[in-house]
Amino acid sequence: MKKSILLIYLLSFLLISCNSSSKQEKAETQKPNIVYILADDLGYGDLSCYGQTHFSTPNIDKLASEGMLFTQHYAGTTVCAPSRSSLMTGQHTGHTPIRGNKGWEPEGQWPISEDAFTMAEMLKNAGYATGAFGKWGLGYIDTEGDPNKQGFDKFYGYNCQSLAHNYYPGHLWDNHEKIILEDNSEDKFGTYAPDLIHAKALQFIEENKDKPFFLYYPTTIPHAELLLPEENLAKYRGKYEPEKVYKGAEPGDNNFRLGRYGSQPESHAAFAAMVDYLDVQVGEIIAKLKEEGIYDNTLIIFTSDNGPHLEGGADPDYFNSNGPLKGYKRDLYEGGIRVPMIAVWNGKIVAGSTSDHISAFWDVFPTVAELSGNPAPENIDGISFLPTLLGKEQPEHEYMYWEFHEMGGRQAVRKGNWKLVKYNVRNPEKTSVELYDLSTDIGEENNVAAEHPELVNELQQIMDSSHTESEVFPFQQTSN
Repeated sequence: MKKSILLIYLLSFLLISCNSSSKQEKAETQKPNIVYILADDLGYGDLSCYGQTHFSTPNIDKLASEGMLFTQHYAGTTVCAPSRSSLMTGQHTGHTPIRGNKGWEPEGQWPISEDAFTMAEMLKNAGYATGAFGKWGLGYIDTEGDPNKQGFDKFYGYNCQSLAHNYYPGHLWDNHEKIILEDNSEDKFGTYAPDLIHAKALQFIEENKDKPFFLYYPTTIPHAELLLPEENLAKYRGKYEPEKVYKGAEPGDNNFRLGRYGSQPESHAAFAAMVDYLDVQVGEIIAKLKEEGIYDNTLIIFTSDNGPHLEGGADPDYFNSNGPLKGYKRDLYEGGIRVPMIAVWNGKIVAGSTSDHISAFWDVFPTVAELSGNPAPENIDGISFLPTLLGKEQPEHEYMYWEFHEMGGRQAVRKGNWKLVKYNVRNPEKTSVELYDLSTDIGEENNVAAEHPELVNELQQIMDSSHTESEVFPFQQTSN
């Protein structure tokens, strides 16, 4: 009898040891998971780890303490669709297919082209399960820009950026299935879309925990409409007096829940509550990765798609949302394009580290390509920052380039610490040329163009050579 019990214990021990050894070997040999969390219009100063003092973001701060905080990371450009196109294709806005928020009937934005090769397609080819949860904005369902045709196995959320202005929408998309949210019909506010999207993202992690996956999480928070459940808002009510009252769309108004922002009498409290809501969701993603035992084998990147906006009751000056930077969303000053970025890979990235490496959205594609063991396409503008993450010697960009097609046309080039900004590019009579030395003037307050004509000419030539004209998004570039 005792021998039988001993034999059972021995077999159990061997079985557990084999399973543990197998899991450890699998973790060591499996390609790392990639989680990319993209906040919407979150400013450089909207996180407490980047200097926010009006409220705190403890979960994101903890992420920074466990990884690397970047001080000079840039979005693809200063508005949604082209910034995301830059991220997906590894190309800056002078080359990427989508260069503006051009609409598409009956819903959504102009589709990214079929011949574009996205980061998701590359990772899918490398054996990754791929999922996108949140806001797409690069092509309506069944067009060539459909996320399922651009490398994503699973998409859940808003296809259209305009409809994503509203947090209690009439519908969301589950791949090609239109999910009608009856609790939000007419004047009802029953289903908070970010709750549904977040649940699907957590489910994706659970379903793919045993194989490498790419989780792209382009949340809509804290973009524009400042609405969220009462239980979340109550935590901040009365803390930011005098309140900013925003009168927006009400039930029965034209375009209610079709892109117009809803009313919010407590805009300050609502903004703080929404960033808090985002912070909680980030914490739950991290907790889920740890619960499934895959946190150590996951590269997590948190960032924002552009600078803070001025719409829907938002008050970035009150919260100092762009920190020391000048400008907002739609500007090509630093406040419109420099964004927070935090990268964590436990055991690989030094905890609590900071990097001043100059990088941008178009660098993410070659970074994850190198991580996955797949070659990056030759026609991209990005440079992998994986060496920076791993503490190795890092190649640098010769220059960085951005363009913005609205408001008369805007361009910017950064080379080293010098930055040239041009506004009203399409109208030579109004074109302004501004040169800043970011090493001494991060706030871009002192235009020194008149003192450095040769440098202005050099950076202007870079602007001219960096832009390739697009039939769909013509820039009609004019040189001065």
